[in-house]
Amino acid sequence: MAPHTGQLKSATKTVHVRNLVRRFAAKTILDGVDIDIEEGQFVALLGRSGSGKSTFLKALAGLDHDVEGTGTLDTPDNLSVVFQDARLLPWRTVIQNVTLGLPGAAGQEAGRKALAEVRLEGREAAWPNQLSGGEQQRVALARSLVRQPSLLLADEPFGALDALTRLKMHDLLRELCARHRPAVLLVTHDVDEAISLADRILVLDEGRLIEDLRVDLPAPRDHGDPRFASIRTQLLSRLGVETPGRRAA
Repeated sequence: MAPHTGQLKSATKTVHVRNLVRRFAAKTILDGVDIDIEEGQFVALLGRSGSGKSTFLKALAGLDHDVEGTGTLDTPDNLSVVFQDARLLPWRTVIQNVTLGLPGAAGQEAGRKALAEVRLEGREAAWPNQLSGGEQQRVALARSLVRQPSLLLADEPFGALDALTRLKMHDLLRELCARHRPAVLLVTHDVDEAISLADRILVLDEGRLIEDLRVDLPAPRDHGDPRFASIRTQLLSRLGVETPGRRAA
């Protein structure tokens, strides 16, 4: 497979990808993907099931060592990944999960600050099974941000949460990203989630990028704004979904 060099092409670019190809057996999952992600930019990646979204995220994370592929892929060494399930270690407390691999008193202090940022101060000694699903995802987010990553990769991190909790997590993620300014790649199936959070939205279809849309709306974004609705219609069309008054492309 192609080398994952960890070397950046430009001081203003956090991710640099050219002609990225990934194959499983005889099936091509990513077919010549080109993308740059700038420092501090929030990018959402949409696509139907099987379009290659998670494969692309795993490639950026360097988690696809056994996959056949080619191309140039440069990312920073200090990146973090948040998955759909929190993946907390059940035999470790909340603070121990957040500070995993961070030594000493400095690590403990950083962990406490990260938990306070996700509004879980006072829960340091709790066990994962004592937390709600939303609280577990907040711990996972604290664990990712405590290391001050240059790149945050999020693979449908809110997909298992109820609608109200998802909205609260959107607000929290928006706030934390504005504060820490990592580049973000969020993989999601939810068009409204992408428009609500991202500076830029990509659509992947059969392994190729077919849309690269800049979202120039003020935050927080109003779902009732006609511009929000227009972007939604455009994205749904690219995803092959018919909307009233417009047939899918």
